[in-house]
Amino acid sequence: MPSTPKPPTLLTSHLSRQRVFAQLSSKSREALAGQFTLASATAGATLLAQGRLPDRLGLILSGSARLSDPDLNLSVQLEAGDLFGFGATPAPQLATWQAVAGSDCELAWLPAEVLVQLCAKHPQLAFFLPSYQAAHQPQEAQTPQVTESSNALNLLSTPIRTLIKRAPITVTPDTSIQATAALMRDLRVSSVLLVEQGLLFGLVTDRDLRNRVVAQGLDISHPVSDIATLAPMTVSANSPAFEALLLMARHNIHHIPVMEGGDILGMITATDLTEQHSTSAVYLAGDIYKQSTVDGLKAISTRIKQLQQHLAAADASAYSTGHIITSITDAITIRLINLAEAQFGPAPIDYVWVAAGSQARNEQTAKSDQDNCLILDDAFDEATHGAYFKALSKFVCDGLAECGYIHCPGDMMAMTDQWRQPRRVWAEYFHVWVDQPKPKALMLTCVFFDLRAIHGKADLLDGLRQQVVQRTKGNSLFLAHMVSNALKHRPPLGMFGQITLSKGGDNPHTIDLKHTGIVPIVDLARIYALAAGVTVANTHDRLEVSSQAGEVSAQSARDLRDALEFLGKLRIAHQARQTRQGKAPDNFLALEELSNFERSHLKNAFSVVQTLQDVLKQRY
Repeated sequence: MPSTPKPPTLLTSHLSRQRVFAQLSSKSREALAGQFTLASATAGATLLAQGRLPDRLGLILSGSARLSDPDLNLSVQLEAGDLFGFGATPAPQLATWQAVAGSDCELAWLPAEVLVQLCAKHPQLAFFLPSYQAAHQPQEAQTPQVTESSNALNLLSTPIRTLIKRAPITVTPDTSIQATAALMRDLRVSSVLLVEQGLLFGLVTDRDLRNRVVAQGLDISHPVSDIATLAPMTVSANSPAFEALLLMARHNIHHIPVMEGGDILGMITATDLTEQHSTSAVYLAGDIYKQSTVDGLKAISTRIKQLQQHLAAADASAYSTGHIITSITDAITIRLINLAEAQFGPAPIDYVWVAAGSQARNEQTAKSDQDNCLILDDAFDEATHGAYFKALSKFVCDGLAECGYIHCPGDMMAMTDQWRQPRRVWAEYFHVWVDQPKPKALMLTCVFFDLRAIHGKADLLDGLRQQVVQRTKGNSLFLAHMVSNALKHRPPLGMFGQITLSKGGDNPHTIDLKHTGIVPIVDLARIYALAAGVTVANTHDRLEVSSQAGEVSAQSARDLRDALEFLGKLRIAHQARQTRQGKAPDNFLALEELSNFERSHLKNAFSVVQTLQDVLKQRY
């Protein structure tokens, strides 16, 4: 998009016809015209990418543009004479919307700092510039707006029952398709529940009517049970809203019945959640399942950083954000497996694709590599089946790399022969790692003791996991080696409790939030879980369940969960800031990014981890 200075005399006439700059005197407009630059763009070209709207103000001289939030599928059309970007676009949309040329167009750009200087000289202009007003209000005036926005967006801990808008709409299973459709039309609902003798039987949506009736030419006098989704997934009324979000994102569904015990309270839909800014994961996952090529998935995956920005802006917890971001990784993985099976044919024997590491723990952020493996049925024969699973795993791992999940530097991936084995071989791996805890074995346990089934026959993993925890529970020698290995990651605290910054490397004078903050907590929780024979993988959940099993005190578990949440939110906010600035997200935090209050909490979090590491050291 070429950009050149705009001759002041040519631009002045445009400014005089624009309602904001028409407020200025002729002399002021002439002076302002010299501050603009001209750009031309062809239809479909990106004018300002997500996160770049705060950089400058754009004036459309000819043609048209479209402002959109691709994560929420929202857009507005702009024509010649309209303004967008810093000042003109409302503050809540500045960080997440983008601008694209609707047709061939010419634009004039004004740097944000020039607009600030202009409004300081001519304060009447601020009346027309909502995001300039928001950025320059006194802090006290901004607080109610921010609080209200946060409350409206942060439903991740809100009970689902508060989102139910009406009593459930129900029909009996023998109701005709025609009568069901008429009821949905009259009541203006997109779904009904099939109920018999007070029990939930099934679910029918407008999508079922379209795909299973109209598209198939089905007789509309048939009972509606013929097209229903039987035994649909449900959520508890007291569950947090993000659980409904995760179900929708992971299974590409848009309607979930809400239950209280055996009673049906109502329905929660994607539309109900979409009113909340943080739930674009539902539609992002839906788009993933529509893709038929790796290139399509690659294009979709670029939106994950913006999703994390949305969640950070909504003040979502690190626990919830990890689950939501990971659900997108799961969706991409499953879709790649679907594409692989479409290309190579159905699997010749049972298998399960297993996530390891942060994906297994539901703790991913926008900065993640891949750790995965394949557990094959013991019927596996290398000569007969080896080539198929080698091709499938390479397709999926390479596809994940295309989507931004870089290949594991240690080759801990299903495409590596060692990590694509029958169940009996995996059982032997774990047997050796537990009974002969050498340094490499301990390193591998940190990856492969955190496992979660993503696609395939989950029973292959479940039985294996039970065998593993039977061997580790109360195994003092093995746990002592695990503690020794965990103590290699220590929080960056000096002798007098001061935070110590890295001195060399590519990121000097920063804190590695991942390896010196979060990883030590992950390691502690893993040891507690193995000692207690606990099979859950998520760190927060491990701490809670291990506390109930008596492996760590309730107070210490709470302290570690709070420290994990605080460090996780710092990491997410840091990465969101980097994304807004057009930088690649990382885990290296400069203390300059933190307030004194946050620095104090950071020291406390590190101190909690250090103390509990020392307790385990003494125990083992």
